Amino acid sequence: MTRLPIFPALLVAFSLVGQEAPKADGTQPVLKLTLQSAIETSLKNNLQVQIAAETRDFTRAGYTIEQGTFDWNLTSSLSLSKTQDATRGQNFPGGPLTTSESTTFSRNLTVGSTKAFGWGGNLSLNYAPTYRFSKGTVNGGPESPFTTNPYDGSFTATYTQSLLKNFGRDVTESRLIVARKSAEAADLGFQKAIIDLVASTESLYWDVVFAQRNLENKQQALSLAQKQLKENQIRVQVGTLAPIEVTSSEASVAQREQDIIAAEAQLLNAKDALIRALYPSTERPAGLEPADAPSVKPLDMNESAAEKQALANRIELKSARLDLESKQVLETAAGNRTLPQLDAFASYNGNAASQIPSEGLTAVNKDLTKGAYPGYTVGLQFAMPIQNRAAKGLKAQARANRRQSELSLRDLELGITLEVRQAFRNVDASTKGVAAAEKTRIFREKDLEAEQKKFENGMSTNFLVLSKQNDLDTAKSSELQSQITYAKAVTALEKALGHLLEARKLEVK
Repeated sequence: MTRLPIFPALLVAFSLVGQEAPKADGTQPVLKLTLQSAIETSLKNNLQVQIAAETRDFTRAGYTIEQGTFDWNLTSSLSLSKTQDATRGQNFPGGPLTTSESTTFSRNLTVGSTKAFGWGGNLSLNYAPTYRFSKGTVNGGPESPFTTNPYDGSFTATYTQSLLKNFGRDVTESRLIVARKSAEAADLGFQKAIIDLVASTESLYWDVVFAQRNLENKQQALSLAQKQLKENQIRVQVGTLAPIEVTSSEASVAQREQDIIAAEAQLLNAKDALIRALYPSTERPAGLEPADAPSVKPLDMNESAAEKQALANRIELKSARLDLESKQVLETAAGNRTLPQLDAFASYNGNAASQIPSEGLTAVNKDLTKGAYPGYTVGLQFAMPIQNRAAKGLKAQARANRRQSELSLRDLELGITLEVRQAFRNVDASTKGVAAAEKTRIFREKDLEAEQKKFENGMSTNFLVLSKQNDLDTAKSSELQSQITYAKAVTALEKALGHLLEARKLEVK
């Protein structure tokens, strides 16, 4: 089955919603709206979904930030300098005063890189070629070079590995692991926002359907009352009915008209609520007409299977499990940080022979790449805070947070199990209620038809006919209410099972 992606387009709802052509007077047409189209339009326009999407993107960016901890870092520096200096002295006591002046030119380039590894190691690389040349004069004589080997350089590589504290990916990458799980939880939160919106939209849609059909029922009841009034007036004119009976019929008509006024207000309020949900910030249609009606279908699973499906699929449980996994990672990291700091390190230092200008930097680099003059260093570093109360306190907090998440997860599982049971039983009861209400309405129609025939034959009274009309109106309202209750119960069950989006052929991306 093909699924319609919600993002990045969030469903192009307007292409799916049946709309009438614009009217000649330029007014907006009434929108014919199916339940699926209402859901798609709500997903496209709703601000809460957009807020949830931004929250998800923000959390994903946090994961990218934590990944940056293990990026290669490049450092470099370049300096050019010129230094002038002078010295004055005597070669022997009483001898002539000698003045030496010098000028030193130097160029220093440093290129380095550092990298942290998830298992607790750090690598540092450094390449530093240098140029240093001096020239000077003595007592103002001709310039002469003081240094004949101006090129030099070194290459250093140092690796440090934690052996106790900060050792292992579970510790060093704990923040990265938590950030990744937070990003996954944000995806689930986005799905949860969509599920809540779909359920809310369906509830508003069925409220409009109820109000629309309730108004139609009230109009039919008014027609029956008006028909009864007209027939009574004719009977009074021919002398077969007492005039007092007309008053009861007129009161019934007035009551039906009052019911219609209330039903019209209810319909307008329901439509306004649905339109507000579908078009919070875009141009709204002048009105809408629901195109779907509730349909009763038998349940294809038992209560035990429903509980298992909910425990496997519910977004809230997935988020709670991710939270527990994050707390477990943080507890492991906090426990590791109570250990002493013990680091092993090894470094390599390659030096180059000072080179004369004719050989230049090329000869320096040859010495460094060949390892002509290597140096090595290995060692251990140890540190341990006395008492270490801060780390122990953090470990205790992490343990309490993990235990709290475990209890919250268990409590959530119990709550969802109860929710599924109630939703399952509500659907079952609603299904039976629809069938019972339909039978009641059919019998009330037959009862009214029989009472009207008896009244036409003089075997009943106007009061009984009006009572049967009231009974039929009540039965129709009960049948309609049972159908809407069933539709909302199905939505609640699908939401409780955790497959509302799948049932509506929606897929979050």
